[in-house]
Amino acid sequence: MKVLKFGGSSVASSENINKVIHIVKKSAKKSKIAVIVSAFGGVTNLLLEAGDLACANNKFYLEKLQDIEERHLQIVRELISINSQSSILGTVKKMLNKLEDILEGVFLINELSNKTADKIVSFGELLSSYIIAEAMKNNNLDVSLKNTKELIFTDENFSNATVKFKKTNTAIEDFFTQSKNKIVILPGFIAATNKGETSTLGRGGSDYTAAIITAATNAEILEIWTDVSGMFTANPKFVKQAFPIKNISYQEAMELSHFGAKVLYPPTIQPVLEKEIPIVIKNTFNPKEEGTLITKISTNKNPIKGISHIENMALITLEGSGMIGIPGISKRLFGALSQEKINISLITQASSEHSICIAIDNIDTEKAKLIIDEEFVYEIQQHKVKPLHVEKNNAIIALVGDSMKSHQGISGKMFSTLGKNNVNIRAIAQGASEKNISAVIAHKDVKKALNTLHSTFFENQVKQLNLFVVGVGNVGSKLLNQIKNQQQYLVDNLRIQIRIIAITNSKKMLFNEDGIDLENWKTPLENAENLDMSLFHTKIIELNYRNSIFVDNTANKNIANLYANYLKESVAVVTCNKIACSSNYSNYLNLKKLSRAYNAPFLYETNVGAGLPIIDTLKNLIASGDKVTKIQAVLSGSLNFIFNNFNANTSFFEVVKQAGVEGFTEPDPRIDLSGVDVMRKILILARESGMKLELEDIKNESFLPKSSLNTDSVEDFMDTLKNEATHFNKIRDKAVTNNCRLKYVAELNNGNAKVGLNEIAPNHPFYNLEGSDNIVLFFTERYKQQPLIIKGAGAGADVTASGLFADIIRIGNN
Repeated sequence: MKVLKFGGSSVASSENINKVIHIVKKSAKKSKIAVIVSAFGGVTNLLLEAGDLACANNKFYLEKLQDIEERHLQIVRELISINSQSSILGTVKKMLNKLEDILEGVFLINELSNKTADKIVSFGELLSSYIIAEAMKNNNLDVSLKNTKELIFTDENFSNATVKFKKTNTAIEDFFTQSKNKIVILPGFIAATNKGETSTLGRGGSDYTAAIITAATNAEILEIWTDVSGMFTANPKFVKQAFPIKNISYQEAMELSHFGAKVLYPPTIQPVLEKEIPIVIKNTFNPKEEGTLITKISTNKNPIKGISHIENMALITLEGSGMIGIPGISKRLFGALSQEKINISLITQASSEHSICIAIDNIDTEKAKLIIDEEFVYEIQQHKVKPLHVEKNNAIIALVGDSMKSHQGISGKMFSTLGKNNVNIRAIAQGASEKNISAVIAHKDVKKALNTLHSTFFENQVKQLNLFVVGVGNVGSKLLNQIKNQQQYLVDNLRIQIRIIAITNSKKMLFNEDGIDLENWKTPLENAENLDMSLFHTKIIELNYRNSIFVDNTANKNIANLYANYLKESVAVVTCNKIACSSNYSNYLNLKKLSRAYNAPFLYETNVGAGLPIIDTLKNLIASGDKVTKIQAVLSGSLNFIFNNFNANTSFFEVVKQAGVEGFTEPDPRIDLSGVDVMRKILILARESGMKLELEDIKNESFLPKSSLNTDSVEDFMDTLKNEATHFNKIRDKAVTNNCRLKYVAELNNGNAKVGLNEIAPNHPFYNLEGSDNIVLFFTERYKQQPLIIKGAGAGADVTASGLFADIIRIGNN
């Protein structure tokens, strides 16, 4: 014989019930079956609400009753052929009239005892089992209906009764021995006392009913049919990569169920566990799925079977020097909580005995604090114990697996994974059996924690990076295109998956929690919500994704001023915007400190030399113990392009204009030509070398005439380049006469920095620097005579985007 149990979601509608009938019909071909059904989905809540309203003398209970009636009558009409409906509708109405009489009594006396509440909620299963049995008869199945009040007997602890197994098992054995029908339908959840009064089995009662009948009949298997395809490696609502566990042990299933895996309720397993009867969790809506098989010993070799969690937990701590070495403290604490029926989900105590920390449900915190402070009032008055400390809005996250004890390093792997993603652990609990490692974390970190742990223990170590990209103009659009083209390569070769969660331009911002389609983002961005950088920040923090990266492709000071806000929230920052690192030294230093303190990378390789590895090389030199003595560099790709193309046939104005068209200069060319951009770059290199310099410490030998320096707009500035053509021609002609080329050079020497236009002789490394290339000469204690040279393209959207991309990959490889 088999036992099949169908939950509320499986019987929530006539369409779903027809799926149940199909499953039962197929199963009954092979063996005799018992079918336990829950109330129709949502009906139990309606019954409880009706009872509460009636008790509160609120006539709206009649509306709830009307909803219940309409729901059941509609399902009858949809399931049963018209010729057979009349008698069934009549029986349903009679049952509902009894329910109405009970509710009316509650309404009149304004009292709702647990005993009466059990009678009220029992109607859910009584009605559903009757209607489903009739629907099966209507489908010509060999079926009978049996009320579990006649089979399962309990004490009088109404609403959470304890089963009297000896009497119950005898009744079940006798009934199924005599039953001749192929299929028996039974209501779950409900039972009876010795006096015949209705009682219920509490939370998970229908599962429990099924397990009791399975054990009493020595059935070959218990099938629990629900709306998911088994027990998952993690909650699929939080972890999209979660998958069903094929096989799991009873103990592992109980651990996962205790920690929030709601497809199974822990007491359900006990009756079948003793008989070692297999349980299978199946999906009513996808019956071909394999589901999860629960047996005594799992064949699954992974030491970690699942990751589960409990939300809405409070951490309460009793501490004080007066607890050390005093026997009975724990007994008093747990006794006080037990008297108030407060359940404890986690316990941890330091070996010093200075404190005891426990986790309970948020809703019990006020009651717990009141009762415990009262229990220890004397010790609190004597300052031997502190008043109970309460921290709400936490969650417990747990790794579960029978074989963890025989695999070294799992705890370390768990905690290091959480630590790397800045998930703070408030408390830890692990039993000697090592079936479960639990940690208390902030509720806001649950999704991040589940995903990072799932990636570590169940996935092929593909690291997911979540990008929030500000600026999709010249550089930003190139970056998105490069990421799109390399996505599969990164997954296949570097085990990195990049998702673009948000993008902005100067007016709009677009979010997609599942990742923006990089084949089609321009139109959605045009139609997205208006840009609000404060709201943009709020959304990123609320999403709280693992490996979040804020990517700044702008030259905007206001955006640069936001970096600290992101780093404080453990969001990495990747930027080509030089303003932050060239701002006042204290801000530069603070960003570095925040990056270290919150384990949030702050990368800005493209601040100097676009995609060239200039900053990274300098960092490695310093980290290896070398010391920079001098830096000489051509750091402006735009100025190098301009002076390489400025000749007798082309005016200075025309060359600057061309540089702008080709994307070598900033939108405001004054930033490049004034030397400010190069000043920022040499300042950043000086700071990375360990020097404490400010922007004003750098000497700027400008080649621009005063008329150009004093303009108020880009248009006026460009006009001066026309008007001052003689000035620029003189500079060019002088260099030609001296057989030199013009290069805008930045120099750092003995702690002093300067920038300016230099005439470069043919024997100098800078002389043959072509196009928009950059070059840096590092003179160090190791590179005294011959400098370390880095040379290559130093401007342009493509190379800048590739530099940003490299920083993003660097985070992924960390």
